[in-house]
Amino acid sequence: MIGAMASSFRDDAKGEARPDQAERGSQEGARDGARERAREGVRGSAPDTAGGRAGGGARDGAGEGARRAAGDGARPGGPRPAVAALPPYVPGARPDPGQRLWKLSSNENPYPPLPSVLEAVARAAESLNRYPDMYATDVAAALAAHAGVDASCLVVGNGSVAVLAHLLSAYVEAGRGDEVVFAWRSFEAYPIAVDIAGGRQVRVPLLPDGRHDLPAMLAAITPRTRMVLVCSPNNPTGPTVARREFEAFLAAVPPHVLVVFDEAYLEFVAEPTAWSPAGPTPEPRAPARGEADEADCDEAVGGLPATLARRPNLVILRTLSKAYGLAGLRVGYCVAVPEVAAAVRAVATPFGVTGVSQEAALASLAAPAQEELWARVSALIAERERVTGALREQGWSLPDTQANFVWFPLGEAAAEAAAEARAAGILVRPFAGEGIRVSIGEPEAGDALLNLAARWRRTPPRPGTIEA
Repeated sequence: MIGAMASSFRDDAKGEARPDQAERGSQEGARDGARERAREGVRGSAPDTAGGRAGGGARDGAGEGARRAAGDGARPGGPRPAVAALPPYVPGARPDPGQRLWKLSSNENPYPPLPSVLEAVARAAESLNRYPDMYATDVAAALAAHAGVDASCLVVGNGSVAVLAHLLSAYVEAGRGDEVVFAWRSFEAYPIAVDIAGGRQVRVPLLPDGRHDLPAMLAAITPRTRMVLVCSPNNPTGPTVARREFEAFLAAVPPHVLVVFDEAYLEFVAEPTAWSPAGPTPEPRAPARGEADEADCDEAVGGLPATLARRPNLVILRTLSKAYGLAGLRVGYCVAVPEVAAAVRAVATPFGVTGVSQEAALASLAAPAQEELWARVSALIAERERVTGALREQGWSLPDTQANFVWFPLGEAAAEAAAEARAAGILVRPFAGEGIRVSIGEPEAGDALLNLAARWRRTPPRPGTIEA
């Protein structure tokens, strides 16, 4: 983008240096400027893989391709091959206008925004003509206080996906063969973000129960590895990373490799053996039977600040889109040592978090909203336990989810199951050839899911009856 701006400035300067051209009229000057920009663009464009015409134009500069480009309908060169090959990110399905369906496809909080948040949004909307605080300073300070770290360790962005993209921009060098290791299937944005950054994906299959295979991920690290992504609870399967196993993993990862621990669903975790550096949970965690001797776990020795001091290559990735119910406003953040946070901040999009989003986040983090918010999270956890318990009674063997969704490993029948769910009034998220993810919603939505799941136990969805 900066190069394009500089090219434009050079073109303008060339135009200003020729007053006789300006006197001929703006139309002729515009044509000359277009020709010059076309020549600049052709010289810098990649070869056209379809016919090689762009490459030939780049070699001779003033050839026929450049002359054609200077005329009406000039088009830029194609995108980078990695961008052209990107798979589209598939969002959760939405109801058609006028349809009444349970939307369990996007892992959203089903409850409407808190009244105090709506009031803050309304107030902030009165200043839409002003730019927001570029670094979301007040939000960063509030989140840092919640996490128990200094504000210099925290970076706020336009959702956790954007913060991940900034991390990759700061640490993955395109064209150098830098590798990023992650489990698969995991969050769908990971391979897209890695490809955009110019990195090389290294996918490590999940274990049969939907958990990360940390020993295999450790074995996949090479001298070219720059980053490892760990999603806990894993999206879309749901299990968390075990505490003792992850501590051993962290200790074995080379110190120059960043370990990004993505806990977008942190607030829904009730499993006491799950690893988390620190942070609020609906209820205090009590050690599970046999775990009282785990004095080396992070919660026992100082929480997140101590964890970062011991593991400066660790980055925590979080969001306010899920439990906090701000999916429509996009607020995510990372916690890291100050040097890493500064690098992320340096490449972040200016003014990436809107003023409305910042005020909504501050209202959500304020004491009046916290009590009601955690009551809602506790209700969703209870609904998850009700639904998963009933599914087990039906005979389903599913991954142990600690998020606000359930994973059905239906394999090749995923597309058919999603179609049947829609016909039954439920929107789910299919992953072709693998399974479907169903969010936890209102109790009425849970009842509808249980009825559908019971029907599937009697008559399983058959692959091949519809196009995926």
